[in-house]
Amino acid sequence: MSHPYKIRKGLFRVYDALGFTLAGLRYAVVSEEAFRLEVLLVAPLLPLALWLTDDGLRRAMLIGSLLLILIVELLNSAVEATVDRVSLERHPLAKVAKDMGSAAVALAMLNAAVTWALLLLP
Repeated sequence: MSHPYKIRKGLFRVYDALGFTLAGLRYAVVSEEAFRLEVLLVAPLLPLALWLTDDGLRRAMLIGSLLLILIVELLNSAVEATVDRVSLERHPLAKVAKDMGSAAVALAMLNAAVTWALLLLP
């Protein structure tokens, strides 16, 4: 069964996917304060990760831990938008979904902090 939104094939589909990606990032920057704050946290640390070590693996781990924060925040925002789309009324399962998304972001931040501490502290 074909999907009505996946009509284009090959490079056209890749082009469409890039457009969707940019639209998602644009929406997150414009509409999600938590994402903007995390970008402000991550942005100065990315060049710092390149400067603090010359080992490629360490750089990848430092940068990867930062990007993971943004990735998890995007997924958390997607969960929240989906829950809100289904219903805006308070429901225990909606709270669970949103709280778990928030916990995932917190764990991604903890992961970054631990990664940076283990790689950079003596």
